[in-house]
Amino acid sequence: MKDNLFTLPPLFRLIRQESGTGWEEMYRVFNMGHRMEIYVPAGFADNIIQVSKQFDVEAQIIGFCKKAKGRRVFIESEFGSFTY
Repeated sequence: MKDNLFTLPPLFRLIRQESGTGWEEMYRVFNMGHRMEIYVPAGFADNIIQVSKQFDVEAQIIGFCKKAKGRRVFIESEFGSFTY
C-alpha cells in the first residue's frame, strides 16, 4: 500500500491537463515523480532516510507491504484510490 506519497511535481499536473489522461493511468505510466523506491524491513527505513539526506536526496516512507493473494499495488493519493 502506497499511502504517504511525495507531493506531486507540477510537471505531472501539466501532462495530465494537456493530455486528458486520468489519474489512474498517470500513476501507472509515469509513477508520478517517485524516482526510486526501496523495499526494506521497517527497521532499516530511518537509517536509509538519514543517509539519503546526507546526500541531499529527499526520502520518506511512502507505504508498506503486506502479504496478499496475487500481486497487487494499492495507491491512496489526493486524486483517488487505485489498484494495479
